[in-house]
Amino acid sequence: MMKLEGYVEHIIYRNTENGYSVLNLVSEGEETTVVGVFHYISEGELLELEGEYTEHPLYGQQFHAKNFEVKAPRDALAMERYLGSGAIKGIGAALAARIVRRFGEKTFEIMEKEPERLAEIKGISERKAREIAEQMEEKRDLRRAMVFLQEYGVSVNLAAKIYEQYGQEIYRIVKENPYRLADDIAGVGFRTADEIAKRAGIREDSDFRIRSGILYTLLSASSEGHTCLPEELLLKRALELLGVPEKAVERQIDNLSMDRKLVRRLLPWAEGQEKTFVYGSASYYAELSTAAMLCRLNLSLETSDTEIDTRLHQISRQSKILLDERQREAVAEAVKHGVLILTGGPGTGKTTTINAMIRYFEAEGLEILLAAPTGRAAKRMTEATGCQARTIHRLLEPSGTPNSEGGRAPFMKNEDDPLEADVIIIDEMSMVDLYLMQALLKAVVPGTRLVLVGDVNQLPSVGPGSVLQDLIRSGAFPVVRLTKIFRQAAESDIIVNAHKINRGEKITLDNKSRDFFFLQRQDPNVILRVVLALVQEKLPRYVSAQPTDIQVLTPMRKGALGVENLNRVLQRYLNPESPDKEEIPFGHGGAAGEDAENPKGVLRVGDKVMQIRNNYQLEWEVRNQYGIAVDRGLGVFNGDMGIVRAVNSFAEEVTVEFDEGRMVSYPYRQLDELELAYAVTVHKSQGSEYPAVVIPLLAGPRPLMNRNLLYTAVTRARACVTLVGSAGTFQAMVDNGTEQKRYTGLCEAVKSYLSSQMPDL
Repeated sequence: MMKLEGYVEHIIYRNTENGYSVLNLVSEGEETTVVGVFHYISEGELLELEGEYTEHPLYGQQFHAKNFEVKAPRDALAMERYLGSGAIKGIGAALAARIVRRFGEKTFEIMEKEPERLAEIKGISERKAREIAEQMEEKRDLRRAMVFLQEYGVSVNLAAKIYEQYGQEIYRIVKENPYRLADDIAGVGFRTADEIAKRAGIREDSDFRIRSGILYTLLSASSEGHTCLPEELLLKRALELLGVPEKAVERQIDNLSMDRKLVRRLLPWAEGQEKTFVYGSASYYAELSTAAMLCRLNLSLETSDTEIDTRLHQISRQSKILLDERQREAVAEAVKHGVLILTGGPGTGKTTTINAMIRYFEAEGLEILLAAPTGRAAKRMTEATGCQARTIHRLLEPSGTPNSEGGRAPFMKNEDDPLEADVIIIDEMSMVDLYLMQALLKAVVPGTRLVLVGDVNQLPSVGPGSVLQDLIRSGAFPVVRLTKIFRQAAESDIIVNAHKINRGEKITLDNKSRDFFFLQRQDPNVILRVVLALVQEKLPRYVSAQPTDIQVLTPMRKGALGVENLNRVLQRYLNPESPDKEEIPFGHGGAAGEDAENPKGVLRVGDKVMQIRNNYQLEWEVRNQYGIAVDRGLGVFNGDMGIVRAVNSFAEEVTVEFDEGRMVSYPYRQLDELELAYAVTVHKSQGSEYPAVVIPLLAGPRPLMNRNLLYTAVTRARACVTLVGSAGTFQAMVDNGTEQKRYTGLCEAVKSYLSSQMPDL
């Protein structure tokens, strides 16, 4: 191998996940393009490289570095170059020149051994001198830690997070108990910690490993929507994961229970029977506190039926809002009770009922707040009611700081600073998971009326829990079900067929409808071509929308008609590569440039993207026509959709515009929070409404391909739904009334609270 020594003049590209970089190196007055994996280097540093020259078909000659070592700059010019590169915060080119002029070739020695002498330089205080010395020390320690963690297969981006969490403690933690990483650091799961542990020589039957594996099994179950698992199922899954004797797992379940990290609870199973379920402690107490807070809110409020009827008659006359018997009952129940659940399918008058409630409570002089789980759902609620609605997250005001409860960020609005409202109406309740419900209830004081509106036949929330269904099943709260389809809605085949799907009835697929079409195709490649033609040409004209407004919904992530492949195909044609559009290598489902030499795809200016996890710390701003921020806030949440507006390779960040003009800048290291969204799963589409949807359908797993999923997909369309694929699969989904079972205990927690079998939290 050849050797090459020189200074980093410019880092052209860096993959923050795996360290792969392209840089310009100045060696003996000549510039050389170098490629390789570099652990946390900065411009201006002196490198000694081992590798060989290669000829790239597009970029010409490059030096491919196999090994490297960072050397201390040896002369005054090199020191000035390094300090002026921006590697040390607070030192620019002019200040670097003054420092080196003062200390010459002893600059680094003085910075390391006598940093207080930097205060001799004009513009450097004693405090700044200490900060510069700390940075020099930290850079040395960080680089050493990076190299250490690389030996255990840790990526550069993750290594930086680990070092930030533990500092110099990483060496002890990795060697003694790397499973701590899975508990303490977002992005480190059990499998990552397990791989580090294997390399560190930790035994398979280590107590640390088994305990971490059990907790990971429960965490994985929560991603399926469960808040708990039957004990035998937890044991079975943990054994499959860990590959250790059954008694070892049973012993650690007992130990974790004694440590209160797990909670066992008897819950109903078959009729008249009970079974032991196991919770993570956070899920258990979330269910208990949610049940207690809801029951305390459910006060009876004295109002006469005559008074309610009189007020509704006035509203009907003044606002031209006509209510049927069930809708009038819903308004009356909202007036009389602290908690009301209003449920019904599309076209059954939920919005009209909400409007009547708003008019009623406004006439009473009450303060009303409206909210929904997603930005799109809140926007629809605003348009339908004429009153400002916000997302639940924005209503609760994210604080932007993490807490210790399962990594979830607290909100500014809570029991210490509750929401100032007399009535709170939440729409799209089927989307609300257990933890969001708990956070909302913490900010609601008894005496406030809480109206929960949703379609119980839609898919449950993406997050854990089945809140709306559990509350209805508990029988503890007033529930009004709207079933009548109103005349205007009955003219829409989307609505009529959605109700038929929900009832399991046969649907005529003759394409005589104006808004419900089925194009029978059997070949996945043909289906792909039809989907593309619909999105690119036919539907935008038919519904007067842009191609990016047309949403493709699919049941699955993998396969020819799964989200990942559909997004690759749709991006290629809807937002093709262009010299005018910046882009960055992007691994679908992974971080930016997951494999920079062989990327799975790219993220490009103009791409339609979705946020795939809650991030309470991300800052957003709304800018006016001159680019000046006129509004700012915190938090971007799972399911938020936007358009990539800029890719800045110099600043290493991507700017995305979300609903309401919210601009968010993502550092490259956070791009794993985004994925392309030309196609999304039906689950991820909940709470959204699109001018038109396209649903490709072929065979899939029976538990997934059910009536519930098809109903949710069809009801996302406002003006047109087009299904493409197998009529047999479509009918099989209509016939399949089974839903994926969610293990939850909120219903029983409510019943227990009311029967005084659990403590008042």
